[in-house]
Amino acid sequence: MSLTFIPLGVGDAFSALRYSSCLAVEAEGQVLLIDCPHPIRKMMREASESSGVPIDVDRVAGVALTHLHADHSSGLEGLGYFSFFLLHRKMPLLTHASVAKRLWEGHLAAGMECLIEKQGEAPNPKHFEDYFTHTPLTTEAPVQFGPFSIECRFTYHHLPTTALRIKAGGRSLGYSADTSFDEGLISWLAEADLVIHETNYGVHTPYAKLAELPSELRAKMKLIHYPDNFDLQASNIEPLAQGRRYTV
Repeated sequence: MSLTFIPLGVGDAFSALRYSSCLAVEAEGQVLLIDCPHPIRKMMREASESSGVPIDVDRVAGVALTHLHADHSSGLEGLGYFSFFLLHRKMPLLTHASVAKRLWEGHLAAGMECLIEKQGEAPNPKHFEDYFTHTPLTTEAPVQFGPFSIECRFTYHHLPTTALRIKAGGRSLGYSADTSFDEGLISWLAEADLVIHETNYGVHTPYAKLAELPSELRAKMKLIHYPDNFDLQASNIEPLAQGRRYTV
């Protein structure tokens, strides 16, 4: 079975042209979301139309979350509620313990900790475990989730963030997540068959640094999280196209 993915979004937090960066990775008929920005169902619907591959919450086996910045995690509340109310199941989340540490109290609880379950009654208290399950990722060993084997490594970013290597169907995909330029991380990612790397301003990876990498590495690298003014035509590394299906 093949390992494929569709970028549901390829932009940064400030983009006026594209959705925030998010991938729908598929193997053996199961879909794993890499991060979950808002509006996640609209992103899935539009990607379904452009790629010809139907994707909605009922096909999502789980979400691998790299970090808690809103442009990577703001869709979790809507995804959790949709799963709770319409699918009557908990949404599996996979993330490192340092990322999960503040996921509920520091991010989701304000909108999800009280729920009116019957008209006229007072809200009932709710907890993370009412909406989600958590599978911890670790830097020590791969974690198996359905057909996916998932490894993680910390990046240099404002808050705990992990890059990912995902293996399935005899192929492997590397995802940098948000990070400054890090030669060690790039070497780790380069073990994958295909590498998706961010590029942006500030505490991110400058395109010029990636453009200087060896040609054989650039040939198997795609760009994501690029700003609106990024020159797509001038890039010597292929920028991912939102809503297109890729095979690893």
